[in-house]
Amino acid sequence: MSKKGVKTRRKMKYSTSRKLNGLIFMLPWIIGFITFFAVPIKNTILYSFNKVEVGAAGGIELTFNGIQNYIDLFVSEVSTTSQPIQRIFATENISIFTNLSLIVIFSLFLAILANAKFPGRGMVRVIFFLPIVLGLPLIVEWTANSTGRMMIESASGGMFGAENSVELLLEYTFLPKKIIEFLAVVLSNIFQLFTRTGVQTMIFLAGLQSISPSHYEVAKIEGANRYETFWKVTLPLLSNVLLFAVIYTMIDLFLNSSIAEEVYNFAFAKSKIGVGSALSVVYMINVLVVLVIVLIFLKAVKVIDKK
Repeated sequence: MSKKGVKTRRKMKYSTSRKLNGLIFMLPWIIGFITFFAVPIKNTILYSFNKVEVGAAGGIELTFNGIQNYIDLFVSEVSTTSQPIQRIFATENISIFTNLSLIVIFSLFLAILANAKFPGRGMVRVIFFLPIVLGLPLIVEWTANSTGRMMIESASGGMFGAENSVELLLEYTFLPKKIIEFLAVVLSNIFQLFTRTGVQTMIFLAGLQSISPSHYEVAKIEGANRYETFWKVTLPLLSNVLLFAVIYTMIDLFLNSSIAEEVYNFAFAKSKIGVGSALSVVYMINVLVVLVIVLIFLKAVKVIDKK
């Protein structure tokens, strides 16, 4: 048989194959976004530039008023706690940046502990990740309504209470008072912090288990100690996992922030759908800006580490 009669199959480039696989992986999310989120986002932006009322014959009646809803939002409107909206945004952003670092660091610490080799490691993992399997809100509510409530109240008012923590840290450390007050608040809210670290811990644990043991063997041969191995091997190889955990944590914090409750109150409790929609749009822009800032910071840190 001649070579002309044989059909040659062209191999797909590796880069093209990766792009195609990525597109297939993202296809369910793209379809879900277009189906369930694209239209509500479009309507929210539309309502934010209109005065939304109920029509005489039923339905929604829109009256274009430009950016008046945005002006009212930051000039005349106040939150349910009688605070200006800009103060709510400032407080939430500071809280989110603070809790973000605490949750991510604490999650990585728990993942390293869960990944360590010790007797009974399998049972410890089952107990640790049981709230994630059964549903974290269910476990938290059950703990709060049982003997766990006594433990939480004792911790918040006992040795780990904010006032006692400040006194202990002032007496036995030389840290500035502002830092001590911040650490005291963290200690008093350690239980709430722990309940927000389950998914992130699983993400970091999966990342740790995907690291090849050969990297650690090379580091050991080169004479690196555990501290150097963590900063030179573990953390760089977890950079992509760290980015994913940071983004997930930020979205989770934003969804559970007080601003989301204010959107509901404006739109439904106060029947100001236009102002509530304007707050939603500003909220989305704020989330995107914060995400961009965090991504730029992580990229800058990664560049510095390479140098």
